[in-house]
This record gives sequence, C-alpha cells and structure tokens, in this order.
Amino acid sequence: MIYVRREKLKFIFMVAALIISISFVLKLLQMNPELTVSNLVERSVGGGVYSPWKPDDHKNDGPKSKCGLPKPCPGKDFAFKIYSGATNIIGPQICFEGKMIIQKDTRGNWPGINIAVINEKTGEHVKTGIFNMWNGKVEELIEFLKSIEDGSLVLIASFDDPATKLNDEARELIADLGSSYISKIKFRDNWIFVGGKKTLTHVSFEKHLKNDRETNKYESWPEMIELEGCIPRI
Repeated sequence: MIYVRREKLKFIFMVAALIISISFVLKLLQMNPELTVSNLVERSVGGGVYSPWKPDDHKNDGPKSKCGLPKPCPGKDFAFKIYSGATNIIGPQICFEGKMIIQKDTRGNWPGINIAVINEKTGEHVKTGIFNMWNGKVEELIEFLKSIEDGSLVLIASFDDPATKLNDEARELIADLGSSYISKIKFRDNWIFVGGKKTLTHVSFEKHLKNDRETNKYESWPEMIELEGCIPRI
C-alpha cells in the first residue's frame, strides 16, 4: 500500500514538472518570436544559459559623467574626484576631467603627499609631485610648491602619513594655496584638498579626517575619504 502511494506521488510530481516546463517554453516563445523549440534544445544540450533579452534590449543610460560624478558639470566647468589612501596599502586617486592622474595601481604612490598641478585656463595636466613625508625630504616638497606657476589649480591627496616631515614653511606654502586644515594635519591623518596658486577664480575644496584609535576604521589609520565637484572654467 505504501509503495503504491509513493508511485502515485512520484507520477503527480512528474506531471506537474512537465506542465511547468511546457508553460515556461511557451512563455519564452511568446517573449521572443524568433526563438524556436529547436533553438532551446540546442542551447540546453550545449550547456549554455538562455536569456530572452537581447543585448540591445538594455536602455542606454546616456553619457557617463567625467570622473564618475553623479551628473555632468555645468557648461565647460572642470570635473574632479579625489580619494585619500586607505591604511598603507591602497593608494590615493586623483581624477581630473575624466583622466586618472594618480591611481592606486600606479607605481610611485608613496606615503605622504601626492600633488597634481593643472593649468587653470586649459585644464592641461602640467606636472605631478609625490613626496614621502615619513622618511623623505621636506625640502623637495617646498621646492616643488615654490615652482608651481601662478594660475595653476592644485589637487592634493594624502597617503598613509602626510605630516611627519612637514615643517612651518611647507605648511605656509600649502596654506597660501587655500588650505584651511594644513596647520592641523598630523601623523597618519587623511587629508584631500583642491586649491589654486593665484588663480582668477577662488577655488577651495577640502576634507580632513583625524587619526584617532577610538574612531579609526583600520586601527592605526582612519577610513578613506573622498571629494568631488566642479571647478569653474575661466
């Protein structure tokens, strides 16, 4: 008696599975008239996964904003996005007008201060400076800052430790670029900044996150910070 019941249940499940399969095939054929039963069989035998949607069924989201901004900058304004480094492993990133000037997988993202200099009028990337503030020479940073020409945009991203070798002269030169936090930057703080050297338009974007073991995301380091926006084109 028990065996008969099991056979009946098995038969019912097989019939139900067959009905569901037929319904699914019919639905696929309705969704895509170009599809045939033989196509489905071939795809099944070949081990492929069938999708009723064609590649061109996906809607075009439109042009992507430069540097991944949520929306394009107005007019011809410059787009930028900056990330500080994370711990002493993931390097900083500086993107300007869709171009990655400094990125985490590029050799040379040493601990310290990473600087990108941009021509204010043309948006041309002029030069890059990377300065180790743990065991490097602050004199090299000072020389670089003094060499920046008037009318230049300056984008800075910290990595690991931006402050150990900083002295008053270096801090003052960065303050002249428009930084409000440079006097407060300490060991392993995260700091990102956009300013300018005697630019025609006043430019100042900045974020600072203190190194505090009680609030740090990575024990001895604070979490990564980011900054994005648009810079008026003159």
